[in-house]
Amino acid sequence: MAKEVRRGTVSGWVMLPLLFLAFVAVGYGVYHAIGVIDSTPRGADAVGGICGLVGMILALGLLVLMCCGFFTLQPNVSAVLLLFGAYKGTVRVAGFHWANPLYQKIRVSLRTRNFNTDTLKVNDQRGNPTEIAAVVVWRVDDTAQACFDVEDYSNYVQIQSEAALRYLASHYPYDSTDDSVSLRGSMDEVSHDLQHQLQERLSKAGVVVEEARLSHLAYAPEIAGAMLRRQQAEAVVAARQRIVEGAVGMVEMALHRLQEHQTIELDEERKAAMVSNLLVVLCGEQAAQPVVNAGTLYA
Repeated sequence: MAKEVRRGTVSGWVMLPLLFLAFVAVGYGVYHAIGVIDSTPRGADAVGGICGLVGMILALGLLVLMCCGFFTLQPNVSAVLLLFGAYKGTVRVAGFHWANPLYQKIRVSLRTRNFNTDTLKVNDQRGNPTEIAAVVVWRVDDTAQACFDVEDYSNYVQIQSEAALRYLASHYPYDSTDDSVSLRGSMDEVSHDLQHQLQERLSKAGVVVEEARLSHLAYAPEIAGAMLRRQQAEAVVAARQRIVEGAVGMVEMALHRLQEHQTIELDEERKAAMVSNLLVVLCGEQAAQPVVNAGTLYA
C-alpha cells in the first residue's frame, strides 16, 4: 500500500522575481551577442558571438521551462507530485508554489463530500424485499492511497457504499416487535454499523467516512400493503400482550391488598368471579357498563 509523504516547495513569490531578473540578464546577453556578431562579421570574434547567442537561447529556453514549475493550491486541495512515474510527495499547503517543472501535479480535493446512493431493492433478514438508500459523508485522508491503490477513488466509494448497504440490509429485519435491532427501529445502531462497514471497505483508498445514515427505507411496492397489515396485526398482538400482563398484575395486587388489610373475606368461588370481572373490565376494548343490583321488587 502507498503511504502519503508530505513535501515542501519553494514559495512562488520568491522564485518569481528571481526568474524575472534571470530573464533580464539573458535578454541582455542575447542583445550583446547579436551586437558582437554585427560588429565583427568574420573571424574568431564572430564565431564567439554566435556561440554566445546559442548559449543565451538555450538559457532562455531553460528559464521558460522553469516557469512551468509555478502552481497554486486552494484551501483543502492537495497536489500529488510525480517525477517520471515515481511518487515524490504531496503538497497540502494552500498558496502560490514553485516546484521542479518536470513534476507531474495531480490535484486531489481534501474537502468533505456527500454521496447519496441509489435506492436499492434488497431482501432483509426475514427475506422481505425492501427499498433502502443511504447518504455517506466522506473525505480523502491519504492522497497516495487514493491515487495509486485504486483506479478511481470516487467510483470506488460509490460501488463500495452500495455493497456495504446491501450487506447491512440483509443482516437486519425491517421491523421488530421485541427489543432486537431492526432497520426501522434502531437507526443509530444501524447507522453506526453502516459507517463501520464502509470504513473497513474504503480504508484501502485512503478515505475517511465521517458519517453514514439511511436516507430512505420502505417495503417494496409489491408487498407494502401486506406488510402494513402484518405490522398492524403484530402491533395489536403486542398491545394485547402488554394489556393482559398489566391486568394480571393489577388483579394480583388487588387480591394481595384485600388479604393484607383483611378488608373482606373471599372464598375461592368469589375470588374466581372477582378475577373474571376485573379481567373483563381491564382487557375489554370498550368501557365496561356495570349492572347495579337494586334488590328484588315485590308486587
